[in-house]
Amino acid sequence: MNKLVLNSESLNNVLDNKEVSRDEAIQIYENALVDANELFSTSQTLRKKFKSNTVTFSKKAFFNLVNLCKDSCSYCTYKAEPGEEKLSLMSKSQVSELLDMAKKYRCVEVLFVTGEKPEEKYKEAREWLNKNGFASTAEYLIHASEKALEKGLFPHTNAGNLEIAEMRELKKTNVSMGLMLENISERLTERGMPHHLASSKRPKARMKILENSGKLKIPMTTGILVGIGETPEEIIDSIFAIKNIHQKYGNIQEVILQNFQPKLDTRMNGHPSANENYFKIIVALSRIIMPKMNIQIPPNLSPKSYQSFLSVGINDWGGISPLTPDYVNPEFAWPAINKVNENSKNAGFNLKCRFPAYPEFFSFLSKELRDKMTLIENEEGLVKEEYWR
Repeated sequence: MNKLVLNSESLNNVLDNKEVSRDEAIQIYENALVDANELFSTSQTLRKKFKSNTVTFSKKAFFNLVNLCKDSCSYCTYKAEPGEEKLSLMSKSQVSELLDMAKKYRCVEVLFVTGEKPEEKYKEAREWLNKNGFASTAEYLIHASEKALEKGLFPHTNAGNLEIAEMRELKKTNVSMGLMLENISERLTERGMPHHLASSKRPKARMKILENSGKLKIPMTTGILVGIGETPEEIIDSIFAIKNIHQKYGNIQEVILQNFQPKLDTRMNGHPSANENYFKIIVALSRIIMPKMNIQIPPNLSPKSYQSFLSVGINDWGGISPLTPDYVNPEFAWPAINKVNENSKNAGFNLKCRFPAYPEFFSFLSKELRDKMTLIENEEGLVKEEYWR
């Protein structure tokens, strides 16, 4: 039996609710390099089967709480050093002011982002925390999350490799949390590779946090960086690693597939951006491997073509802010929500606003969180249209 026949058989098996193996996924990928139409068609069929014709997003405000970071990734422009113009150390009053603005703009999600344990490396971070009355970044996150919730905004924290006790506390106020796996490959941590100087990006360290989120029943967003020098097999292994966590704990609510874009002020400034056809094949493969998963691409990182990804299996645009920039990718502005709505509609999909937690994960949340959400929640478990429009 030739490889193309095996490819069709594997894809048909997925449509019959059978799981695809790693070897089959690799074969599907290799065949898609020649002709991706069958893969794209299958991924779209699965997406429509499990996600209907809805595409979601979260209306958010991005809180760049502290961008000092003890790690150094070759592609990251988010991290600042003391004295740099882009350094962010948000005081409690600044957090409060931005929360008020987020409420005014009818944001739903408050995205709290920090560098990896900055107080372990920088005295400036320790002094800033002390000035605000906290011993750790995690303590500040807990406080800020409480303030957000008081205003009827819903926190989602992305602060690197938090301790399990810190995650347990944040679960009280955060409807979901996030941690990018980025890639499961140890090779990418070797000298000269993008994660060499980032101990928190060691695959075992990242997987432990995802495991802990499962044990704590925290709705977790994770994902993969595409185009940072990985092999196709490493990408496929990373997708399966996420799938295995979800099969064990059932708490991975979304997989972000983020295409690499080089930053001028980084060591990887000369590395090419992710090839779009390669990226689309990876997106479609993710749907094949995890048919029921919520799969997202950030629309601002594919500004000229993001709507075309609706035909290869995605069902979410992630957080889009009408108020704050994307501090991780500052050169890529968020598209206007009304423009995303127009492009989604033209592609045959209905844009709807969701909470930072997807409806199928509401059972993981406390009664206190759920009671606050119901004030702006519709019958689908999404945000009332009259609220976010």
